[in-house]
Amino acid sequence: MKWKRSERLVDMTQHLLANPHTLIPLTYFSSLYDAAKSSISEDLAIVKETFEERGTGRLITVPGAAGGVKYIPVVGEREARDIIGGLIHSLEDPDRLLPGGYLYMTDLLGDPHLLDRIGKLFASWFADRRVDAIMTVATKGISIAHAIARHLNVPVIVVRRDSKVTDGPTVSINYVSGSNRRIQTMVLPKRSMKSGQHVLLTDDFMKVGGTMNGMKNLLQEFGCEPAGVAVLVESEDVQEERLVEDYLSLARLRKVNEKERTIELIEGNYFTKGGNPQ
Repeated sequence: MKWKRSERLVDMTQHLLANPHTLIPLTYFSSLYDAAKSSISEDLAIVKETFEERGTGRLITVPGAAGGVKYIPVVGEREARDIIGGLIHSLEDPDRLLPGGYLYMTDLLGDPHLLDRIGKLFASWFADRRVDAIMTVATKGISIAHAIARHLNVPVIVVRRDSKVTDGPTVSINYVSGSNRRIQTMVLPKRSMKSGQHVLLTDDFMKVGGTMNGMKNLLQEFGCEPAGVAVLVESEDVQEERLVEDYLSLARLRKVNEKERTIELIEGNYFTKGGNPQ
């Protein structure tokens, strides 16, 4: 089958979007479309220009016999502010207020479109860092972890509170919960990680950072390094010293008034934290 250029461009774009952070040899496209490498290079130049104009991402070309092309998802500042602004607007709905000052976020964490945008937003920030896996605790943070992993094209590691028969041999540690100062346990199968990996830690909400600190300690048991910490919402009202200083957040919860049923949030440190590749 001889592909038309328009057909190649559509199929090539879909393949790149479905395989972010993956080096694809030009010979793969050349063989797939039965086209010369020069024609494939011209096609990729069109895709690259379109991606950059639309703010879809970057297309990196790696020269040499072992080279190829790699798609890097990118979110521009305008889109990032739109995502974060929409998130804050949704979270400030008084109907989300639960007893004890907690916020109901389950519906947002189950919205595939929103999660995909949030995942790409975090992935964009960490695009130029080495990230071998995403780690989270077996709670609502799982959906965020998978959303980020989708755009970084890395596996997700889920830490549990207790071991399962299907986990096989496990490693467990005790850590101090930052919010209530209770001793809790984290368990992870030995086969989950390999020594030397760089792991991005994530969760939906962070107050003092006890859970994040516990995951960092767990990484040490495996001989791995934290690649960063990404949280959806952080709390500004922290009475104790925060256990995690280097983190990235999209929104910051400033004030909750249960009597007046008001919720106040502002932007997190996504735009102010140094090192943002965008």
